Amino acid sequence: MSASSFSTIEELQAGLLEESYLADRGLATVLFLALKLEKPLLLEGEAGVGKTEAAKAMARVLGTRLIRLQCYEGLDVAHAVYEWNYSRQLLHIRAAQEGSVDEEELFGPAFLVRRPLLEAIESDEPVVLLIDEVDRADDEFEAFLLEVLSDFQITIPEIGTIGAARKPVVVLTSNRTRELHDALKRRTLFHWIDHPSLEREVEIVRLQAPGVPERLAAQAAAFVQGLRRLDLVKPPGVAETIDWAKALEALGCAELEPAVVESTLGSVLKHHEDLQAVRDAALAELVEEARAAAR
Repeated sequence: MSASSFSTIEELQAGLLEESYLADRGLATVLFLALKLEKPLLLEGEAGVGKTEAAKAMARVLGTRLIRLQCYEGLDVAHAVYEWNYSRQLLHIRAAQEGSVDEEELFGPAFLVRRPLLEAIESDEPVVLLIDEVDRADDEFEAFLLEVLSDFQITIPEIGTIGAARKPVVVLTSNRTRELHDALKRRTLFHWIDHPSLEREVEIVRLQAPGVPERLAAQAAAFVQGLRRLDLVKPPGVAETIDWAKALEALGCAELEPAVVESTLGSVLKHHEDLQAVRDAALAELVEEARAAAR
Protein backbone atom coordinates (compact mmCIF):
# COMPACT_ATOMS: atom_id res chain seq x y z
CA MET A 1 0.00 0.00 0.00
CA SER A 2 1.36 3.44 -0.91
CA ALA A 3 0.69 6.99 0.24
CA SER A 4 -1.59 7.47 -2.78
CA SER A 5 -3.80 4.63 -1.50
CA PHE A 6 -5.36 7.04 1.01
CA SER A 7 -7.56 9.62 -0.61
CA THR A 8 -9.04 10.95 2.63
CA ILE A 9 -8.03 11.50 6.23
CA GLU A 10 -10.74 9.07 7.31
CA GLU A 11 -9.25 6.28 5.20
CA LEU A 12 -5.84 6.79 6.79
CA GLN A 13 -7.39 6.97 10.26
CA ALA A 14 -9.21 3.68 9.62
CA GLY A 15 -6.01 2.09 8.31
CA LEU A 16 -4.13 3.09 11.44
CA LEU A 17 -6.92 1.68 13.59
CA GLU A 18 -6.60 -1.65 11.77
CA GLU A 19 -2.94 -1.59 12.84
CA SER A 20 -4.00 -1.06 16.47
CA TYR A 21 -3.14 2.64 16.55
CA LEU A 22 -5.90 5.03 17.62
CA ALA A 23 -5.14 8.40 16.03
CA ASP A 24 -7.39 11.35 16.76
CA ARG A 25 -8.51 13.66 13.98
CA GLY A 26 -5.67 16.14 14.47
CA LEU A 27 -2.91 13.53 14.31
CA ALA A 28 -4.54 11.72 11.40
CA THR A 29 -4.73 15.02 9.52
CA VAL A 30 -1.07 15.90 9.94
CA LEU A 31 0.00 12.34 9.04
CA PHE A 32 -2.15 12.57 5.91
CA LEU A 33 -0.57 15.90 4.96
CA ALA A 34 2.93 14.54 5.55
CA LEU A 35 2.18 11.82 3.02
CA LYS A 36 0.52 14.04 0.44
CA LEU A 37 3.01 16.92 0.66
CA GLU A 38 6.05 14.60 1.08
CA LYS A 39 7.15 16.76 3.98
CA PRO A 40 8.87 15.65 7.21
CA LEU A 41 6.68 15.55 10.31
CA LEU A 42 7.81 16.58 13.79
CA LEU A 43 5.83 15.03 16.65
CA GLU A 44 6.37 16.54 20.09
CA GLY A 45 4.87 15.58 23.42
CA GLU A 46 5.56 13.98 26.77
CA ALA A 47 7.24 10.60 26.83
CA GLY A 48 4.86 7.69 26.35
CA VAL A 49 2.05 9.45 24.46
CA GLY A 50 2.53 7.45 21.24
CA LYS A 51 4.91 9.48 19.07
CA THR A 52 7.22 6.61 18.16
CA GLU A 53 4.28 4.24 17.81
CA ALA A 54 2.73 6.62 15.27
CA ALA A 55 5.73 6.18 12.98
CA LYS A 56 5.70 2.41 13.46
CA ALA A 57 1.99 2.29 12.67
CA MET A 58 2.55 4.37 9.54
CA ALA A 59 5.14 1.87 8.32
CA ARG A 60 2.73 -0.99 8.94
CA VAL A 61 -0.24 0.68 7.28
CA LEU A 62 1.88 1.59 4.24
CA GLY A 63 3.43 -1.88 4.12
CA THR A 64 6.93 -0.40 4.09
CA ARG A 65 10.13 -0.92 6.01
CA LEU A 66 10.79 1.21 9.09
CA ILE A 67 14.32 2.62 9.36
CA ARG A 68 14.92 4.01 12.83
CA LEU A 69 17.64 6.36 14.00
CA GLN A 70 17.69 6.61 17.80
CA CYS A 71 19.24 9.94 18.72
CA TYR A 72 21.46 10.51 21.75
CA GLU A 73 24.00 13.03 23.01
CA GLY A 74 27.18 12.76 20.97
CA LEU A 75 25.52 11.17 17.92
CA ASP A 76 27.77 11.77 14.92
CA VAL A 77 27.81 11.21 11.17
CA ALA A 78 29.58 7.84 11.49
CA HIS A 79 26.68 6.40 13.46
CA ALA A 80 23.82 8.26 11.76
CA VAL A 81 24.81 8.53 8.10
CA TYR A 82 27.84 6.51 7.00
CA GLU A 83 31.36 5.44 7.76
CA TRP A 84 34.13 3.87 5.73
CA ASN A 85 34.83 0.15 5.96
CA TYR A 86 38.50 0.55 6.84
CA SER A 87 39.19 -3.15 7.30
CA ARG A 88 37.83 -3.88 3.82
CA GLN A 89 39.84 -1.01 2.39
CA LEU A 90 43.00 -2.39 3.99
CA LEU A 91 42.36 -5.87 2.61
CA HIS A 92 41.77 -4.40 -0.82
CA ILE A 93 45.05 -2.48 -0.69
CA ARG A 94 46.93 -5.64 0.21
CA ALA A 95 45.22 -7.62 -2.54
CA ALA A 96 46.03 -4.89 -5.07
CA GLN A 97 49.68 -4.91 -4.04
CA GLU A 98 49.77 -8.66 -4.64
CA GLY A 99 48.20 -8.19 -8.04
CA SER A 100 45.15 -10.35 -7.34
CA VAL A 101 42.67 -7.47 -7.82
CA ASP A 102 42.67 -4.25 -9.75
CA GLU A 103 43.11 -0.91 -8.07
CA GLU A 104 39.85 0.98 -7.62
CA GLU A 105 38.70 4.03 -5.76
CA LEU A 106 39.09 3.26 -2.06
CA PHE A 107 36.66 5.98 -1.07
CA GLY A 108 33.80 4.87 -3.29
CA PRO A 109 30.34 3.41 -2.76
CA ALA A 110 31.67 -0.16 -2.49
CA PHE A 111 33.48 0.70 0.74
CA LEU A 112 30.66 2.62 2.44
CA VAL A 113 28.96 1.30 5.55
CA ARG A 114 25.47 2.75 5.29
CA ARG A 115 23.82 3.97 8.46
CA PRO A 116 20.08 4.81 8.85
CA LEU A 117 19.99 8.23 7.14
CA LEU A 118 21.97 7.18 4.07
CA GLU A 119 20.12 3.87 3.92
CA ALA A 120 16.80 5.70 3.80
CA ILE A 121 17.97 8.21 1.21
CA GLU A 122 19.40 5.52 -1.10
CA SER A 123 16.47 3.12 -0.81
CA ASP A 124 14.74 2.30 -4.09
CA GLU A 125 11.73 1.08 -2.13
CA PRO A 126 9.43 3.32 -0.05
CA VAL A 127 10.47 3.49 3.60
CA VAL A 128 9.44 5.29 6.77
CA LEU A 129 12.43 7.02 8.38
CA LEU A 130 11.99 7.54 12.13
CA ILE A 131 14.42 10.02 13.69
CA ASP A 132 13.57 9.31 17.30
CA GLU A 133 14.11 11.74 20.19
CA VAL A 134 15.94 14.30 18.05
CA ASP A 135 16.01 16.63 21.05
CA ARG A 136 18.63 14.35 22.64
CA ALA A 137 21.11 14.98 19.82
CA ASP A 138 23.56 17.89 19.80
CA ASP A 139 23.03 21.20 18.01
CA GLU A 140 25.67 20.19 15.44
CA PHE A 141 23.76 17.09 14.42
CA GLU A 142 20.50 19.02 14.29
CA ALA A 143 22.19 21.44 11.89
CA PHE A 144 23.38 18.53 9.75
CA LEU A 145 19.78 17.34 9.42
CA LEU A 146 18.80 20.53 7.62
CA GLU A 147 20.18 19.32 4.29
CA VAL A 148 18.49 15.97 4.67
CA LEU A 149 15.11 17.46 5.53
CA SER A 150 15.25 20.28 2.97
CA ASP A 151 16.44 18.47 -0.13
CA PHE A 152 16.37 14.79 0.82
CA GLN A 153 20.03 14.51 0.01
CA ILE A 154 23.32 13.81 1.75
CA THR A 155 26.74 15.13 0.80
CA ILE A 156 29.72 12.80 1.21
CA PRO A 157 32.96 14.76 0.56
CA GLU A 158 34.77 11.87 -1.15
CA ILE A 159 31.83 10.99 -3.40
CA GLY A 160 29.58 14.00 -3.79
CA THR A 161 25.89 14.59 -3.20
CA ILE A 162 23.54 11.61 -3.06
CA GLY A 163 19.90 12.45 -3.66
CA ALA A 164 16.92 10.35 -2.68
CA ALA A 165 15.83 7.83 -5.28
CA ARG A 166 12.38 8.31 -3.77
CA LYS A 167 11.54 10.45 -0.79
CA PRO A 168 11.12 8.54 2.46
CA VAL A 169 8.28 9.31 4.82
CA VAL A 170 10.15 11.12 7.61
CA VAL A 171 8.87 11.30 11.19
CA LEU A 172 10.90 13.08 13.86
CA THR A 173 9.98 12.82 17.53
CA SER A 174 10.92 15.04 20.44
CA ASN A 175 10.22 14.85 24.18
CA ARG A 176 11.20 18.53 24.37
CA THR A 177 14.12 18.03 26.73
CA ARG A 178 15.49 21.04 24.90
CA GLU A 179 14.02 23.48 22.40
CA LEU A 180 14.68 22.62 18.75
CA HIS A 181 15.92 25.35 16.44
CA ASP A 182 13.50 27.25 14.21
CA ALA A 183 15.47 26.24 11.11
CA LEU A 184 14.63 22.60 11.77
CA LYS A 185 11.00 23.29 12.60
CA ARG A 186 10.50 25.30 9.40
CA ARG A 187 11.36 22.22 7.38
CA THR A 188 8.67 20.11 9.01
CA LEU A 189 4.99 19.88 9.70
CA PHE A 190 4.44 20.08 13.46
CA HIS A 191 2.02 18.34 15.79
CA TRP A 192 1.84 18.17 19.57
CA ILE A 193 0.53 14.90 21.03
CA ASP A 194 -1.00 15.44 24.46
CA HIS A 195 -2.15 12.94 27.04
CA PRO A 196 -5.56 11.62 25.96
CA SER A 197 -8.86 12.09 27.70
CA LEU A 198 -9.99 9.32 30.04
CA GLU A 199 -12.42 7.90 27.49
CA ARG A 200 -9.79 7.85 24.77
CA GLU A 201 -7.18 6.33 27.05
CA VAL A 202 -9.57 3.50 27.90
CA GLU A 203 -10.07 2.94 24.16
CA ILE A 204 -6.31 2.79 23.62
CA VAL A 205 -5.81 0.30 26.46
CA ARG A 206 -8.61 -1.90 25.13
CA LEU A 207 -7.10 -1.75 21.65
CA GLN A 208 -3.53 -2.51 22.73
CA ALA A 209 -4.44 -5.01 25.45
CA PRO A 210 -7.68 -6.68 24.33
CA GLY A 211 -7.41 -9.35 27.02
CA VAL A 212 -7.78 -6.83 29.84
CA PRO A 213 -11.35 -6.74 31.25
CA GLU A 214 -13.18 -3.55 30.33
CA ARG A 215 -13.78 -2.53 33.94
CA LEU A 216 -10.14 -3.05 34.87
CA ALA A 217 -8.98 -1.10 31.81
CA ALA A 218 -11.24 1.80 32.80
CA GLN A 219 -10.04 1.78 36.40
CA ALA A 220 -6.38 1.59 35.42
CA ALA A 221 -6.75 4.51 33.00
CA ALA A 222 -8.63 6.57 35.60
CA PHE A 223 -5.94 5.86 38.20
CA VAL A 224 -3.17 6.97 35.85
CA GLN A 225 -5.13 10.10 34.96
CA GLY A 226 -5.24 10.84 38.69
CA LEU A 227 -1.48 10.37 38.95
CA ARG A 228 -0.94 12.96 36.22
CA ARG A 229 -2.70 15.57 38.36
CA LEU A 230 -0.09 15.14 41.09
CA ASP A 231 3.20 16.99 41.28
CA LEU A 232 5.38 14.13 40.08
CA VAL A 233 8.95 14.09 38.78
CA LYS A 234 7.80 12.10 35.75
CA PRO A 235 4.07 11.70 35.10
CA PRO A 236 3.24 8.36 33.45
CA GLY A 237 2.40 8.15 29.75
CA VAL A 238 -0.12 6.01 27.90
CA ALA A 239 2.57 3.38 27.37
CA GLU A 240 2.78 2.93 31.15
CA THR A 241 -1.00 2.62 31.40
CA ILE A 242 -0.96 -0.18 28.83
CA ASP A 243 1.93 -1.99 30.52
CA TRP A 244 0.27 -1.71 33.91
CA ALA A 245 -3.09 -2.96 32.65
CA LYS A 246 -1.34 -5.99 31.17
CA ALA A 247 0.47 -6.59 34.47
CA LEU A 248 -2.78 -6.40 36.42
CA GLU A 249 -4.39 -8.84 33.99
CA ALA A 250 -1.45 -11.23 34.41
CA LEU A 251 -2.08 -11.17 38.16
CA GLY A 252 -5.72 -12.11 37.61
CA CYS A 253 -7.15 -8.82 38.85
CA ALA A 254 -10.75 -7.99 38.08
CA GLU A 255 -10.54 -4.48 39.54
CA LEU A 256 -8.13 -2.25 41.43
CA GLU A 257 -7.28 -3.06 45.03
CA PRO A 258 -4.92 -0.85 47.09
CA ALA A 259 -2.56 -3.73 47.97
CA VAL A 260 -2.17 -4.83 44.34
CA VAL A 261 -1.80 -1.26 43.15
CA GLU A 262 0.96 -0.60 45.68
CA SER A 263 2.88 -3.74 44.68
CA THR A 264 2.66 -2.97 40.94
CA LEU A 265 3.26 0.80 40.97
CA GLY A 266 6.71 0.21 39.46
CA SER A 267 4.95 -0.52 36.17
CA VAL A 268 3.60 3.03 36.17
CA LEU A 269 6.05 5.25 38.05
CA LYS A 270 9.78 5.12 37.33
CA HIS A 271 11.19 7.48 39.97
CA HIS A 272 11.66 6.55 43.62
CA GLU A 273 10.44 9.97 44.75
CA ASP A 274 7.18 9.51 42.84
CA LEU A 275 6.63 6.01 44.20
CA GLN A 276 7.21 7.21 47.73
CA ALA A 277 4.94 10.24 47.38
CA VAL A 278 2.03 8.18 46.06
CA ARG A 279 2.43 5.38 48.59
CA ASP A 280 2.67 7.81 51.49
CA ALA A 281 -0.22 10.10 50.72
CA ALA A 282 -2.49 9.47 47.78
CA LEU A 283 -2.75 5.79 46.89
CA ALA A 284 -5.98 4.78 48.66
CA GLU A 285 -7.74 7.96 47.58
CA LEU A 286 -6.66 7.52 43.96
CA VAL A 287 -7.85 3.92 43.94
CA GLU A 288 -11.25 4.94 45.28
CA GLU A 289 -11.55 7.74 42.71
CA ALA A 290 -10.59 5.39 39.89
CA ARG A 291 -13.11 2.78 40.94
CA ALA A 292 -15.80 5.44 41.14
CA ALA A 293 -14.94 6.86 37.72
CA ALA A 294 -15.23 3.43 36.09
CA ARG A 295 -18.73 2.66 37.43
